[in-house]
Amino acid sequence: MPQGISTIVMMVGLIAIMYFMMIRPQQKEQKRKNAMLAEMAVGDTVLTTSGFYGILIDVSEDTVIVEFGNNKNCRIPMQKACIAEVEKAGTPAPTSES
Repeated sequence: MPQGISTIVMMVGLIAIMYFMMIRPQQKEQKRKNAMLAEMAVGDTVLTTSGFYGILIDVSEDTVIVEFGNNKNCRIPMQKACIAEVEKAGTPAPTSES
């Protein structure tokens, strides 16, 4: 009987470790991304998942219109899920000084 109890304890321990190592961090990241997407506003600079920087022109429930480049003619509608990072309008751009 003690061997059966130790097996159950090990299984519970393994499940707890998997929860804290895999599931919980993923849930935190999803909450962070949802909050970031909810706070987007017109004029913010965004980085898309494909690596393009642009400025938000319009924000709707599931889609955004992003303006790319300096010519002001390249406006592309895309899903909100394609936004990887948002930089609020008026904040300085991060520099990569080492």
